[in-house]
Amino acid sequence: MDTISQLMDLARVQARLDKRCLLAGATVMDVPAYGDAEAAFHFLLDGECTLEAGGKNYALKAGDAVLLPSSPPHRIRTAGAGRAQGVVEAQGDFFDTIRSDSAGEGVIDLFCGHYTFGSCAGVLLVRSLPDPLVVSFGEGGEMVRTMSGLMRQEAVAEGPGTSAILSSICTALLAMVLRQSTGRLAETPLWTAVDDKRIALVINAVLRDPGADWSIERLAGIAALARATFLRRFVKNTGITVGAFLTNVRMMTAADLLADRELTVATVASKVGYHSESAFARAFQEAVGTTPGRFRRTV
Repeated sequence: MDTISQLMDLARVQARLDKRCLLAGATVMDVPAYGDAEAAFHFLLDGECTLEAGGKNYALKAGDAVLLPSSPPHRIRTAGAGRAQGVVEAQGDFFDTIRSDSAGEGVIDLFCGHYTFGSCAGVLLVRSLPDPLVVSFGEGGEMVRTMSGLMRQEAVAEGPGTSAILSSICTALLAMVLRQSTGRLAETPLWTAVDDKRIALVINAVLRDPGADWSIERLAGIAALARATFLRRFVKNTGITVGAFLTNVRMMTAADLLADRELTVATVASKVGYHSESAFARAFQEAVGTTPGRFRRTV
């Protein structure tokens, strides 16, 4: 199984489309925060707008997708003539439609929703990503045109299966975001889509067998690089240290294994590379916020 498919499988992603926003003129739309285990997303099909989040502004154009792992309150703003206006919302059977108070030129077509995760591994995955993560697919790409056409068609039809179809498209959108590396607007590199083939070999090897004895020397050997060069290139291409990456992958795998009650905590610790159950418990609590035993009881 390829890296992205493996990560999506671990995360057990569920996508929900919440709103379609058809905004015109100078419009301001405030988006409230989502829950701790939810990640908001936006997909701009047409037009241009600005995302305001975390005290920074991100210019978006058609074909851009945004993932907000921490789902903080944020704002969408469209540029246009006249005084800034608010929005009106019409409820639908599958999602709501939001429009500007008054019609005008410069309409944007923006789909907004959120991801939830059926495993703690999914939460750990999105926490490891830049926040916000803005990826530019370009409006001229065949894949984007196909997705945009399907989303618009289903948004108008709102017939049997619409919710499932839109959910599947939005899930596919996340997979596309995770594998996209070129042309991204993120300030931090995306470890799920490294351009450096030698570093990609290391990431794939760890994902295939997170419990192996992964010393720096062994990982550098896989990359065919000197130790110091490997460490430097890894951080440059992923935005995280080797140790942080290895721990994150191991904790994602451990969270998935703990759902199997036939496995003891000691067995899970061994499967993800920890010879000491206490050391594993400390690492797990630091990553997840609870002990393996308590986590298992709440799964």
